[in-house]
Formats: sequence, C-alpha cells, structure tokens
Amino acid sequence: MTRRLFRYVPFTIEQDRTAEPEYEARCVSGDAADCGACSGTYSGPAPVEEWQRTHTQATGHRRYRRNFGDYAVLRPAAEHVRQHRPAANPVR
Repeated sequence: MTRRLFRYVPFTIEQDRTAEPEYEARCVSGDAADCGACSGTYSGPAPVEEWQRTHTQATGHRRYRRNFGDYAVLRPAAEHVRQHRPAANPVR
C-alpha cells in the first residue's frame, strides 16, 4: 500500500500586473432582439464609456452589457509575505 501525505498550502490570489485588464460593452437594447453593437476592447473604461454615450446619442439605446476581464496569479502565502515584507530598519 502506498502512503501519501497531502499538505494544505494557502494561496493568495492577485491581479497579474504584467497583463492589462480589458474593458468592453455591448448594446443589449432592442425589443425583438439585442442591437448587438460593440465598443471594442480597451485597457481602460474611459473609451468604452465614451462609446456608450455616443451610441446612446445616435440610437437612443440605453442598456449595455459591460465586461471586465483580467488575469490572476496564485501565489503561496509564504511567497506573498516575503514579497511584501517591509525592509529591515536601517541602522542609525
């Protein structure tokens, strides 16, 4: 019989700062079907919000599905503590 030992290793979940987040919106206004117009994908919310304002002015549509996406990194908690530990007090 093989014996196995499983250890619990706590992890932290952090946003991956090396990858830009993604913002976009799609118009879901319409009676029989959604309009479906899409803002495109941007690295910040401002261009998407401006697209929504412009689309509403042009069409009168006021309902949007907004999407935000990012990447996550899991790190063992001990690694997180080492990376975020303050530097030792300097000798005076």
